[in-house]
Amino acid sequence: QVQLVESGGGLEQAGGSLRLSCAASGRTSSTAAMGWFRQSPGKEREFVAVVRWSTGSTYYADSVKGRFTISGDNAKSSVYLQMNSLKPEDTAVYYCAAGTAWRLRPSQPYNYNYWGQGTQVTVSS
Repeated sequence: QVQLVESGGGLEQAGGSLRLSCAASGRTSSTAAMGWFRQSPGKEREFVAVVRWSTGSTYYADSVKGRFTISGDNAKSSVYLQMNSLKPEDTAVYYCAAGTAWRLRPSQPYNYNYWGQGTQVTVSS
């Protein structure tokens, strides 16, 4: 089992920055990838970014590319999401996720085995 705890959410003005953190514990060595998703009221959970541990490769949703940066440590114990140039449409609950295998479609929530409880990000205009 892997436990994930997010932190760093909050209220920010448009154009500002926030940094989210996700601390992983338990069998972190079993994870192949960790990423971030977000969900707004009435919408489906949306992929944001993911890092593949074996290669260090990162992937982003088009909506955040160039503004957000995902990073993690080599021990697979933490993953971060640096969010710059925030927009009101970035407002959502952000979830950390971990998968035990790398899938062809890393943007799909069903490819992740473990989830955090979420942290709220609100961007005001």
